[in-house]
Amino acid sequence: MNASSVAKPSGWFGWTACLATQNQDLDSSPGGIKQNIMLLLGIDLGTSSIKVAVTDSATHKVLATAQFPDTEATIISRQPGWAEQSPDLWWDYVRQAILRAHASGAYDPADIGAIGIAYQMHGLVLVDRGQKVLRDSIIWCDSRAVPYGDRAFAAIGQRRSLDRLLNSPGNFTAAKLAWVKENEPAVYARIDKILLPGDFIALRLTGEATTHISALSEGIFWDFASNSLSEDVFHFFGFDKALIPEIRPLFSRHGGVKTDVAAPLGLKAGIPVSYKAGDQPNNALSLNVLEPGEVAATAGTSGVIYVVSDKATYDPQSRVNSFAHVNYTPESTRVGVLLCINGTGILNRWIRDLTGGPGGWDYARLNAAAAAIAAGSAGLKILPFGNGAERIFHNRIIGAQLLDVDLNVHGAAHIYRAGQEGIAFSFRYGLDIMRENGMQPSVIRAGKANMFLSSVFTEAFVNATNVPVELYNSDGSVGASLGAGIGAGAFASAKEAFAGLKPLQLVEPRDATVYEGLYQEWREKLDKFLK
Repeated sequence: MNASSVAKPSGWFGWTACLATQNQDLDSSPGGIKQNIMLLLGIDLGTSSIKVAVTDSATHKVLATAQFPDTEATIISRQPGWAEQSPDLWWDYVRQAILRAHASGAYDPADIGAIGIAYQMHGLVLVDRGQKVLRDSIIWCDSRAVPYGDRAFAAIGQRRSLDRLLNSPGNFTAAKLAWVKENEPAVYARIDKILLPGDFIALRLTGEATTHISALSEGIFWDFASNSLSEDVFHFFGFDKALIPEIRPLFSRHGGVKTDVAAPLGLKAGIPVSYKAGDQPNNALSLNVLEPGEVAATAGTSGVIYVVSDKATYDPQSRVNSFAHVNYTPESTRVGVLLCINGTGILNRWIRDLTGGPGGWDYARLNAAAAAIAAGSAGLKILPFGNGAERIFHNRIIGAQLLDVDLNVHGAAHIYRAGQEGIAFSFRYGLDIMRENGMQPSVIRAGKANMFLSSVFTEAFVNATNVPVELYNSDGSVGASLGAGIGAGAFASAKEAFAGLKPLQLVEPRDATVYEGLYQEWREKLDKFLK
């Protein structure tokens, strides 16, 4: 399939004319939407939980948010380096979260007019002709496919891979599919469609299997030079292109909610899923990071810095990765350059559970204890890399490390602070790679959530990177709801969708010299593990 066979939007923000003919709730005026479509449902499929938000498109007010489950979802690890989750369990969690939001009584579910989905990136979901899931999803932090990506990189050639894919095939979705093909041939033989996690949730809602260029690029299926599915990747791995769902614009109709799904959820049948994006492009969208030079960050289970470029740029060593952003089109290049640290909030949670028992300490108490310790944690250092192969280390697994422990000095609070400082230092390490590639952020936007709720982490991040951070009342599920509004034509543009977005707080470097010394000490320890 080449670029000419991919349906193109009317402007980057939607397929309005197409939607008008397919959804009885939309009128036929350009960008038009009837007054009874007022509310937008956003779904954020995370590693730890499902979050949903319902936003009023007229006022931009968030009417309700909900999360399910209450405890963090399990990652199945049958072997070291493996990480899987059940797609059917995701779907159950999505429904529970939607019903929990409805239970707030803050809105009439029948007024929801469009749905947007954000999702954990790079996962592999396999379904048969009956749309039945064939195996648990191999998720983003699973490391088993590294050798498959390495072999493809060598066979395709470094220069050709980077010029056309913007990445090494690495440990992404295509390499995961290659692992299934070789190790589970009976499963592979039954595949009808391969899906990213967000494509799967849309499939369950609508019964339609669709995808988009941004999703295909994050899976390393897309050739940016030809603007088509990669002949190199499909040929080397021996994949049939028929496995790929129909490609549609990201902001467009990806099907209407089925009657048998809508009824138990209190939704109107036929309302469109009008937006799907990976969690990091969606986080950038939710922070109105759409134009070249703008930068977003997040620090959830994993940590990310995401820079938008108007060039098909790449890191020669694939330590940071480039994917089509939400507003990428073949005619207008918008690429998100993504630094990912796998071991971020997952380390913070592991420390909390280890020292206080699961649920024994809430994060506010942990953060307060960490704040009582001076910067540097009395010499205690933590390398947070215990969540699979890290791209910044050429897909090596070095494990999390607790270093320079003094049994007469260090207590639990020192571990809390050292963990958060170690995470911040890992961001600095990755940002230096981005700087090598010509990216020099002057300010970073982030939602005031997850690790950015901790003053210790936020101050360590700002001072270690020496870059100010603007914190926003932003959330992935809210971003997904606004994305749904863009795709459905409730907003004339992204600018209109984010007209009310204002920073809550600006955090500027104040102790950069102190943290530079602490970072160099931490870096010296890291370098010993990388030799």
